[in-house]
Amino acid sequence: MDRIRSLIARPAAYERLDDSQAEDNSDEASSAPQQQPPFSKLQYGIFFLLGVSMLWACRFQSDDWTRLHYQPSILSVSTVTNLATAYTLAKLQKNASYPWRVTLSLLMNCAVFTILAFSAIVLTDSSPRMYFAFLMVMVFGASLATGINQNGVFAYVSSFGRDEYTQAIMVGQGVAGVLPCIVQILSVLFWPPMDKHKVGSVDGPSMPETTSSRSAFIYFITSTGVSVIALLAFLYLLRQQPFSRQKLRDDDEAIEERLHSKTVSLWTLFTKLRLLAFAVFVCFLISMVFPVYTAEIQSVNDPASSRIYDSSVFVPLAFLVWNLGDLTGRMGVAIPGMSLGQYPQMAAIVAIARVMFIPIYQLCNINGHGAVVKSDIFYLVVQFLFGATNGYLGTSCMMGANHWVVADERPAAGGFMSMVLVGGLAAGSLLSFSVAR
Repeated sequence: MDRIRSLIARPAAYERLDDSQAEDNSDEASSAPQQQPPFSKLQYGIFFLLGVSMLWACRFQSDDWTRLHYQPSILSVSTVTNLATAYTLAKLQKNASYPWRVTLSLLMNCAVFTILAFSAIVLTDSSPRMYFAFLMVMVFGASLATGINQNGVFAYVSSFGRDEYTQAIMVGQGVAGVLPCIVQILSVLFWPPMDKHKVGSVDGPSMPETTSSRSAFIYFITSTGVSVIALLAFLYLLRQQPFSRQKLRDDDEAIEERLHSKTVSLWTLFTKLRLLAFAVFVCFLISMVFPVYTAEIQSVNDPASSRIYDSSVFVPLAFLVWNLGDLTGRMGVAIPGMSLGQYPQMAAIVAIARVMFIPIYQLCNINGHGAVVKSDIFYLVVQFLFGATNGYLGTSCMMGANHWVVADERPAAGGFMSMVLVGGLAAGSLLSFSVAR
């Protein structure tokens, strides 16, 4: 009952902390860094690249059942695996080596994407359901790697004490959402499908087999290359980091040892970050309806009048608009004073208010059954705003977490917020099954 009352009451723990306040209020503050490291464009760029490599995605073929259940199945396997991994690693803080977790996850990504690349050539004659089963295994492996990567990267970047680096990761994730949409649209425009009415995935149509196999191979080999580049960049950062930290700390080894051995319970982190954690969870839970609706909403215009109104182009275009909005929101947080991370109560209110986008989607042309608002512009504006609020709110909360914990709790807080984010994705993906039906 005391815990329940403490959650309802206005918490003293939600007073923003900086390093000087942490020294007065924490018994272990003497181990926290006394000076914020200078901003580095190189480090920002490396964390941006890690964000890009974190969210590279998958291909699929079609039949009636897989077309209906592909998106929810992929999302569910991915996010549940990701959540289980994030929760386990968030608990395993004692002597955790976050750089090793990042390195391991990037190696796993390289292996999964390489297998997927060659599957595009070798498994071209497999049935859709057999490929579906294979793809689920690959999604599991990729999601396991992503869970390890998110925990390691967000925990590691939090130890720097610079909000800009967390924002770099979030922006990189946004870019990873935009680029595949552009590639998909260009591939459909230059290599149109044989059957314009046969839609093979939520991102676009089934391509002629040779074109589909070739484009999938190139895509996944490129993804492997992105992971390799991110790995090499991160290893370079690790080599350079000890020298830069030594300039700022008198006893670097003692501080590093304390940071690695610091263990903070998830309950302690929750009591300090509960409003930001709630906002992140609800934000991404609600956002998970967007892939399902986007896959089903069609243009209100006649596809015969222009190729852009055909689902093979219109659906990936809608994905692109949502992701452009998401990227814009993530970048906008970099403007001084724009982040809601300093205002947890407001962040929670905004997160709840985003539920209004669900009934707005019902006004659009779902499965060609007709639209209440007969305008593609209206639909694309809704897509952009939905994406923008997702990127803005999610990035604000992830950046703001550092301000509400003492310095040596930051790595644990980064891992905790990553776990909550994945929890919202997992809950939203499971609910998306009912939306698909």
